Amino acid sequence: QVQLVESGRGLVQPGGSLRLSCAASRSIFSINSMAWYRQAPGKQRELVAGMYSGSRTNNADYVKGRFTISRDNAKNTVYLQMNNLKPEDTAVYYCYAVVTGIYEYAYWGQGTQVTVSS
Repeated sequence: QVQLVESGRGLVQPGGSLRLSCAASRSIFSINSMAWYRQAPGKQRELVAGMYSGSRTNNADYVKGRFTISRDNAKNTVYLQMNNLKPEDTAVYYCYAVVTGIYEYAYWGQGTQVTVSS
């Protein structure tokens, strides 16, 4: 089992920055991959950025150059640094983790609201 707790919700102006945190209930070394997803009202949930074994990362095209996913192993926490935010980034952001063993288990955080508006 993995519990994921997001924090860092907020209201920012266009062009502003915000950092989201996702604290895991167990060592992130034991988690195969972690990612951030988002879901805007009336839209499907979409991948924002992911971090995989070997610290490989990938970002969705619409956030490349603006968002960065990173990790702090000592704190069992993954971050999403969001810069140059746009109104279309407004969404609920979810932390996601996958643990693979004999079976694959996926876990979601409760979500945190990000609103970009002037």
